[in-house]
Amino acid sequence: MKLRIASLTFLGLALAAIPAFAQLYSNGPINGTTDAWTINFGYIVSDTFVAETPLFNGFQLGVWEFPGDLMSSVDWSISSTENGGAIVSGTASGKSLTDQFISSNQFGYDIDLITVSASYSNLTPSNTYWLNLQNAVVPSGDPVYWDENSGPSSASESAVGTIPSEAFTVNFLPWGCGAGNNSPECTPEPSSVLLFGSGILGLAGLLRGKLHL
Repeated sequence: MKLRIASLTFLGLALAAIPAFAQLYSNGPINGTTDAWTINFGYIVSDTFVAETPLFNGFQLGVWEFPGDLMSSVDWSISSTENGGAIVSGTASGKSLTDQFISSNQFGYDIDLITVSASYSNLTPSNTYWLNLQNAVVPSGDPVYWDENSGPSSASESAVGTIPSEAFTVNFLPWGCGAGNNSPECTPEPSSVLLFGSGILGLAGLLRGKLHL
């Protein structure tokens, strides 16, 4: 299910803090004004990233939520193909998930930054993988949408196939940060690492598609 929105002109960039020593793959800034894809109600959205080191250390993404909604959990996996067999997977909730409100867009949705803490130590550097998201939960039971920003990643949605890609970053620990290494560079402080690029020059546009709003 796609949330289609008429294109708008947008402006402004705000850069959030990047944790010291972290290495990351970034698919670019949160857009927040153009489009988004459902990551619950049985839909899976998948985006590619390139492993910087073997040490996966979580990810961030931009989402559209109904006003007041805060994500309580989301299922994630890393695979070698979209919606494919998981190399590693998990459910982020509790202390492993934060939902930070950024702003409201022109259609009344909250634009939030989701941060997921996770770890895996056996990716192959320079290989391309897929980050897959599904089963996002908010207490209201409303849909949750992954913000589309048409960054450099390839992307897929389980119902329709190839789509423009979404706003996210993937964190990696530096080489040498194995188990038991508690040096400062191996325990980066959590923080927001997505760019946010929104702001609009007009309020024209219509919601359409399968939401029947």
